[in-house]
Amino acid sequence: MRHNINPIIADLGPLQIRWYGFLYLLSFVLSYFILRRNFKYRNIKLNKDDYENLLFNLCLGVIIGGRLGYIIFYNLPFYLHNPLKLLAVWEGGMSFHGGAIAVLYIGWRFCRKHGYIFFQMADVTAPIACIGLGLGRLGNFINGELYGKVTDLPWGIIFPGGGESPRHPSQLYEMILEGIVLFLITQTLLRKTKREGMVIFVWLICYGIFRTLVEFIRIPDEQIGYILNLVTMGQILSFAMIIAGLAGIFFHHPRKHESKN
Repeated sequence: MRHNINPIIADLGPLQIRWYGFLYLLSFVLSYFILRRNFKYRNIKLNKDDYENLLFNLCLGVIIGGRLGYIIFYNLPFYLHNPLKLLAVWEGGMSFHGGAIAVLYIGWRFCRKHGYIFFQMADVTAPIACIGLGLGRLGNFINGELYGKVTDLPWGIIFPGGGESPRHPSQLYEMILEGIVLFLITQTLLRKTKREGMVIFVWLICYGIFRTLVEFIRIPDEQIGYILNLVTMGQILSFAMIIAGLAGIFFHHPRKHESKN
């Protein structure tokens, strides 16, 4: 099967509407409505200003953190020598792990400033991240980027720039695991358990496991390759997420408190 999807929805002269950007915008819109419903599971009540301020800052964290994460984790020497490229996000270069770190930090600062409980807020937000993950990976597939290694499986796809051999559609694997499956796991857990922090800790563990598995068949970034000829940068960062999630489950002891009304 040959990849022949046009990544451009509409070409309006100097303006192009691309599937990748549209899917990211769609994820923000869906998150706006689903997150409000999730607050009910932890009895969190935000006024309209706080709610919209939180979402705006989280979206900003995804973009800025994702960009900084890519620069620091994946291509720092290049950007040190080409500082004018730091803001050239239209050329690609975003890191999920960088975005996740930024979102967690911004969420913590928001809760501290406004008097909300961080782990409660993290629990209701964790499933929402899966929406952006799933749709973002679908966008990667449409763009024909971040494909996997050569395969003889019947669903292998010949990607532009990937030679004439079918390759694993690793973007779709991640869309299913990190998007759909992880959303179902964390959303169900949010409804079934009241233990503060459990959802975000499970999210960290499951994402780390899913990403680590897919990295075995995904082509690593050319400028880094395999570290020590063994693992990818994505696997190292994902392993840190697994450790953080396990540490949270075993060592975080929720306090008895009431959610802010």
